[in-house]
Amino acid sequence: MKRKMPLLLCAFLLLIVGCSTKTQGEKEKEVVSKPTEKTVKQEKHKTSKNNKKNTKSKEQPKYKINEANWSIEPIEKDTNEKVVLLTIDDAPDRYAVEMAKTLKDLKVPAIFFVNGHFLETAADEENLKEIYNMGFDIGNHTYSHKSLPDLTKAEQEDEILKVNQKVERTIGYKPSFFRAPFGQNTDVSKHIVKQENMHLMNWTFGYDWEPEYQSKDALLEVTLNNEFLNNGSNILMHDREWTNAALKEIVKGLDKQGYTFVDPKEIKGYSKTN
Repeated sequence: MKRKMPLLLCAFLLLIVGCSTKTQGEKEKEVVSKPTEKTVKQEKHKTSKNNKKNTKSKEQPKYKINEANWSIEPIEKDTNEKVVLLTIDDAPDRYAVEMAKTLKDLKVPAIFFVNGHFLETAADEENLKEIYNMGFDIGNHTYSHKSLPDLTKAEQEDEILKVNQKVERTIGYKPSFFRAPFGQNTDVSKHIVKQENMHLMNWTFGYDWEPEYQSKDALLEVTLNNEFLNNGSNILMHDREWTNAALKEIVKGLDKQGYTFVDPKEIKGYSKTN
């Protein structure tokens, strides 16, 4: 009996130690797995950021280009259809920056279609940056404004791709929209545009290159009062002295007629990831 007592005592002590060790281990595990207040906040912040990204990626365009007549059409029936799109070609020559400032002051968006031969100097590139930094979209209007049907395949590629490369180096992204000189696209240009993830865009009307409308008053009158001005009009203008002079009143006249100005970012095909 005396010999059994020490054995029972040892067994009892081992049992107590084992229970104590297990309890301590469970406590350590609980401490490690329990999230701190800082961790909870970090996780909430990550979730919030992810939700914002998901929301942004789900944004849908409101308008599309009708390639049958180059007008701008609502994608959904309940979207405002009394809209016009302003586009300015041959930028940035002499007046594009001033025209951009006028439009910015009026809070009116537009696409500036650029030619590569107007982007050959550091000053030209600064003009492009200034227009872009004012919030305007930049389109491709070929390098030297030559008639594409008159060029070889290689020459057409050069005319289009050099502008994309120049614009991307200057502002960080390639154009979303392409406008061929004189509206003359070819199978080659269409293929390049598709390959470059751009979209074709001509126009519905424009008058400022015609001699009889190369004055402020004549251009203002014909722009605001012509048979082609209607819902979805895609208005062509150029970097010209008389267009620059008439621009503010053209915008005010269109607004007075009840037109809203389409933001290029709302058009299907727009992308800053080009």
